[in-house]
Amino acid sequence: MGIVSVAVFSDADRAALHVRLADEAFRAGPAPSRESYLRIDKLMEIARHAGCDALHPGYGFLAENPELARACASNNIAFIGPSPEAMERLGSKTAARQLAARAGVPMVPGTKEPIENLNGAGTIARKLGYPVLLKAVAGGGGKGMRAVSADAEMGAAWRDAASEAQNAFGDARLYLEKYVDRPRHIEIQILGDAHGRIVHLGERECSVQRRHQKVIEESPSPIMTPDLRRAMGEAAVRLAKDAGYVNAGTVEFLVDAQRNFYFLEVNTRLQVEHPVTEMVTGLDLVKLQIRVAAGEPLPFSQDQVKLSGHAVECRLYAEDPANQFFPSPGTILSRRAPSGPGIRLDDGVYEGFTVSTEYDPMLGKLISWGEDRAEAIARLRRGLAEYSVTGIKTNAELLLGILRDPEFLGGEIYTRWLDERLPRLLSGMQTQERDAIAEDAAILAALLHSLDGKDAAATNGAATETESRWKREGRFEQIDRSE
Repeated sequence: MGIVSVAVFSDADRAALHVRLADEAFRAGPAPSRESYLRIDKLMEIARHAGCDALHPGYGFLAENPELARACASNNIAFIGPSPEAMERLGSKTAARQLAARAGVPMVPGTKEPIENLNGAGTIARKLGYPVLLKAVAGGGGKGMRAVSADAEMGAAWRDAASEAQNAFGDARLYLEKYVDRPRHIEIQILGDAHGRIVHLGERECSVQRRHQKVIEESPSPIMTPDLRRAMGEAAVRLAKDAGYVNAGTVEFLVDAQRNFYFLEVNTRLQVEHPVTEMVTGLDLVKLQIRVAAGEPLPFSQDQVKLSGHAVECRLYAEDPANQFFPSPGTILSRRAPSGPGIRLDDGVYEGFTVSTEYDPMLGKLISWGEDRAEAIARLRRGLAEYSVTGIKTNAELLLGILRDPEFLGGEIYTRWLDERLPRLLSGMQTQERDAIAEDAAILAALLHSLDGKDAAATNGAATETESRWKREGRFEQIDRSE
């Protein structure tokens, strides 16, 4: 678009790819996010110094914080997102539930206000009936969320969820909702302009999750029908209109086995999985965000939104699934990116980049598009097989295992599917690793046997001239000393 870009970075991100790609980059502070990326005053200082006239908040940190939007307005900077008032109506999970109830959108039973204390959480949970979910009022991404199946678990779950929410979003408040058995997580992408037009861009299925963190997303959903898409899309648009929503956002729903859908929450920002929507609609959501923030009307109506083919996205992490998913920090020694028809890689690393432990260990997102779901999955498997980084461990093999799993291929997924399926998937990975090691050992043994045969044939038991010269020049000793 020809727009000069200004990046911010913490000390931990000084060598990050976004810093290298931006036209200008400024230090926001030390590595801890509360001293850098969560400091609105520092961000505004940088924006004023650089002469910025707009700010895109990204995916996390302050992306759903209305105070950042207000600070932008106070400094005559366009915020590329919804108004602070719309954020407060929808970004707060409890406020969004209240608005959804008034708009007649089906909801999961639960509280409409933040819970004051642990005792109150226990009382409400017993009234609703276990299992329940504790969830952060602010933020998303599975942070500040804990499933609770009995009174005995509530205390630890409350403390952990509140602490995680405070660290991630600066807001420790929690609310509670009934846990729906084996639901599918399906979200509707919405987009609105300042001229009263709001449309939806179809759905994304995000049911493959580990501990409430999305792992694989796709569009369209394997269970979607035209009638269900229409009903969910209309509910999402109705809610957005009642909130006076402008710019991009996502309305999230749970869908049960009977295809009944229930409002979950609204993400008042762009989401990590937005590329799957871009792939099936042919639209550039970030470009549309910028144009809407500049006051332009949306260039299409709901009837003009067409979905084509199927897209799947997987999240590549620097972690070791075989070791309890521990983060795998370190320097990337080599990197090979996949390519070919229908493949897109959105990542933020490069050869020589050091993955730290300061932030989320996601390396990037690999997205595929195909004429249908089977082709999209096949292309994504090919892309994962081509993808390679050395120096750190990644979850690429686990992702391949998921994409080969018969239940996933059959679309038989739900929000706890991966958590329940994980032991079998990890066992399959270990078997493949053992087979690979055995194959490598067999190849090495055959090679050594071949070399031994050649040596024996060449020397008939005597030392060769090469060996004698090597020994005479003392190279064994040199090697030993260097080691």
